Amino acid sequence: MPYFYLFCSALIAATLLPLSSEALLSALLYQHYSPLLLWLVATTGNTLGSCINWYLGKWCLHLQNKKWFPISAEQLTRAQTRFQTYGLVSLLFAWVPIIGDPLTLLAGVMRVQFWTFLVLVAIGKGLRYGVVIWVALRFI
Repeated sequence: MPYFYLFCSALIAATLLPLSSEALLSALLYQHYSPLLLWLVATTGNTLGSCINWYLGKWCLHLQNKKWFPISAEQLTRAQTRFQTYGLVSLLFAWVPIIGDPLTLLAGVMRVQFWTFLVLVAIGKGLRYGVVIWVALRFI
């Protein structure tokens, strides 16, 4: 059951909802759960959470002409320009707090090919959880 909780925590943490999975991951490491399995579960959950953001970004453009749409056309154009400037490589940093979640949403808005998105985001998130596990194991 702890692996399921970690998966859910990592998935929700990658969406636009505020949550962090690192504390649970560290606690499970402290309880001597398999670091490799924890890495796999956390990376998978967090990557799938980013896929939700990508889909929402792709879907939300259908609503941009509504009065209540939270992003102005000017803000959207600015964000798209910024994304084009830094390109697909920026998706390797989808794990970064505050900017990562909107970045994955923007990738959907920009219609980044899903498989390219998935590979880049999974690499970045896998590396990040690898570092978190490595650091946590140094203190156990």
